[in-house]
Amino acid sequence: MDERVGQSKPSPVSLTERQRGIDRVIDVLEALLRLRQPTKVGDLARKIGAPRSTLYAIVNRLVEAEMLEPVGEDGYIYFGKAMHLYGRAYAEANPLHRRCRAVLDRLAAETSATAQLCALRGHKYVVVDSSDGSGLFRITTDIGVEVPLPWTASGRLLLDHMTAAEVRAFVPAEDYRLPDGRMVDTEEFVAGVAEARINGRCMTTSLSDRFTSCLAAPIRDRRGVAVATICLVVPADTADGRKRELLDKIVAAGVDLSDRP
Repeated sequence: MDERVGQSKPSPVSLTERQRGIDRVIDVLEALLRLRQPTKVGDLARKIGAPRSTLYAIVNRLVEAEMLEPVGEDGYIYFGKAMHLYGRAYAEANPLHRRCRAVLDRLAAETSATAQLCALRGHKYVVVDSSDGSGLFRITTDIGVEVPLPWTASGRLLLDHMTAAEVRAFVPAEDYRLPDGRMVDTEEFVAGVAEARINGRCMTTSLSDRFTSCLAAPIRDRRGVAVATICLVVPADTADGRKRELLDKIVAAGVDLSDRP
């Protein structure tokens, strides 16, 4: 017997409304991730272009599920403890992340530099995990903050499976502007992506910060695509020989973490 007999199918309107509601939930979570601070629901509504009444209903449900929680007495909300549990569950179940965590800690201890695991998120680069070295020099990107790809050594490696035309189409034009207003030349960046692929490593200096060098090596899947990078952040005036030594170290780590065919 068909168990669906007598059951009414959702109307196209209800399906559309349900999809819109899911989209709103994602918009709320994405907005809070980018803002990285407690925010009023009314401000979120304006930011994502949603009706306040609709957003209050969504936020109340997310608070009930502990995915969000109130902060203070003035109507601010932010991520709740359920989000932390989801993140921990992902990290514990992901074998690459578990292995990378141990490698980051080892590299930070051996080099006294900040070691980072980086990956693509949309059209940007994010630090997925990080381990601080014992050195006094600690200029890093916060975990989860989206950074334009042309600002980083990792960005060049994460795109090195693309053709020149694909790289040009992928990177937004505004992302070539550095924090201090300087512009990264598009063709130099495209050439840098190709060079990173050939060398299997990349180093950039004085881009996102004038006083730092970023050293990166790829972690590749079985197709050879860089699914992540291991990155060290060191002072720009670090001796060239020391930079080469550090690059060799993270390249070896990247090879060990890569998924070989």
